Amino acid sequence: MKAKKKSTIFILDTSALLSGKPINIDNAKMVTTPNISKELKPGGRDYRTFQFLKEKGLTIHAPSKESMEKIAIVSKDTGDEKRLSYADNEILALALEMSQEHEGDVIILTDDYSIQNVAHALNINFKSISQDGIIKSFKWTYRCSGCGKKFNENIKTCPICGALTKTIISHKRDINR
Repeated sequence: MKAKKKSTIFILDTSALLSGKPINIDNAKMVTTPNISKELKPGGRDYRTFQFLKEKGLTIHAPSKESMEKIAIVSKDTGDEKRLSYADNEILALALEMSQEHEGDVIILTDDYSIQNVAHALNINFKSISQDGIIKSFKWTYRCSGCGKKFNENIKTCPICGALTKTIISHKRDINR
């Protein structure tokens, strides 16, 4: 008796749709979120690609509030919370839910490094479309450009000297992919 092959679910980010690259949809399900569809303007090439993928089985799902809250916690921990849009958070939350519910592979298709960084922190698979994916995971913090004081939270102006803060990498680790 043959073992049943596990299916793959691709979670499509806007960058996957905008890339213009072919997406191998054989034996895979494609899913995206409501806000991804809102990022595409009707009439253009990207919108037509989106409509084509919907005809080929792309479905749209909204993640739960609980998953969105989990993503907010993890993205704050990695320092990516200000780098991610609401649509990015939805993609991550949907991937988190589906990876917990689905026995096969769940893979986010994205060129967005912050999505990849948070996905790595959550042990969610991702694949780049048009560029190389991340090879290191980052933890971001903030440093005053004047006095050099470091902050874990996004503070725009240093409370000590009044200078603007910059985003810096506090530590990085190689990703074994």
